[in-house]
Amino acid sequence: MVASGMQLSRRDLADFAYFIAIAKHLSFRRAALEMGVTTSALSHAITALEMRRGVRLLNRTTRSMTLTAAGEELRAMIEEPLDVISQAAENLNRFRDAPAGRVRINVLEDAATLLLGAVMPIFVERYPDVEVDISVNNRLIDVIGSGFDAGIRYGGTVPEDMIAQRLSPDIRWVAAASPAYLKSFGVPSNPHDLQRHRCIRIRLGNEKLYQWEFERGEQTVSIATPGPLTVDESHAALGFGLTGVGIIYGAEPVLRPHLNSGALQLVLEDWASMGGGFHAYYSSRRQVPTGLRLLIDLIRELRPLGL
Repeated sequence: MVASGMQLSRRDLADFAYFIAIAKHLSFRRAALEMGVTTSALSHAITALEMRRGVRLLNRTTRSMTLTAAGEELRAMIEEPLDVISQAAENLNRFRDAPAGRVRINVLEDAATLLLGAVMPIFVERYPDVEVDISVNNRLIDVIGSGFDAGIRYGGTVPEDMIAQRLSPDIRWVAAASPAYLKSFGVPSNPHDLQRHRCIRIRLGNEKLYQWEFERGEQTVSIATPGPLTVDESHAALGFGLTGVGIIYGAEPVLRPHLNSGALQLVLEDWASMGGGFHAYYSSRRQVPTGLRLLIDLIRELRPLGL
């Protein structure tokens, strides 16, 4: 790959790291997010690398990107050595007086509020040199393929090929509505009564409509709820519930402050459903970044939802 007499430079090493990120994602945007640079800077770096070496590494069109034969060979030769270098640098970080670095995580909306909202004020004070890039997204995405170091999801939805660490106990899911709604439309006495109510329906990250699940003793019921509105964010559903649009369904810890204040009332109190708690997950094939390890440890130390 390297022409005779050409020395390996610091610029080459930096651009090789950029190239590996691009080769992994086949997307300048995703690679730029992973590397913490702009898309333009990444494009200029790869163009400069190709010009210095006199070899085209990428086939680029307006719609797609592929590796050339030279690009495939370069990736095969340098990917593992660069991983080793990255792991060595991360290991050195453990010996710093003040840990540093950058970690990118993709988290559910509920986790951002219930877990990180309580933990991050302490984290940033304790580890001021660690940068945490948080993307809040309820959709089911390939977090590693999208350039994240880790994700936080409910148990049961974590990909099987990932290492998972529990961050909370299992969570109770309940239905609730505003007093004004219940005064106007009545109180359902069993889950099937929901068929005659206005419900705020839930669209899951895989685009399917969620059937509300209820349990009482040995009985289990799933209801395809009717309703004028469908949302894919729990806080949007909460807002509509508070204004009396309809009955909502959600994680009890999210609704609890409003239940305590009386702004919402539980319906079907003897019916509920237990779901898996929050889990952090990351690839078993990667060195765990120091910042990620410290964040997981702090969540498990503070236990904002118990554990």
